[in-house]
Amino acid sequence: MPKLKSKISIPGETLALYEKLVATNPDVERKGATVPYTSANGTMFSFLTANGTLALRLPPDQLEPFFKKFNTTHPVAYGKVMRDWAAVPDSVLANTKELRKYFDLSLQHAANKKSKAKAANKGKAK
Repeated sequence: MPKLKSKISIPGETLALYEKLVATNPDVERKGATVPYTSANGTMFSFLTANGTLALRLPPDQLEPFFKKFNTTHPVAYGKVMRDWAAVPDSVLANTKELRKYFDLSLQHAANKKSKAKAANKGKAK
């Protein structure tokens, strides 16, 4: 059976910059074979879209300031606008020092959300 080709085409340089960003926090592990992502407490807080755009889940009060500062908006993934997320321009992804504070903010935001694992087990009988 022939291998299926992935529709995901993340440039190698983009993936390397993402891995460099993730490496700034030793408590975070990059996951995902075809869609690189990070998560905390069962909640995804960063990922690379199919075309290689970094998306960060930011607290609601930080989205608009991020959009204005970096002239960006919400990312689109699988044809849907990701409302709780910010698309990171390539020029910002290349600036690990600048982006690190937003990456850490995204991690804190995800860590403070209720665990999805606990929520999934909530309705199950013991």
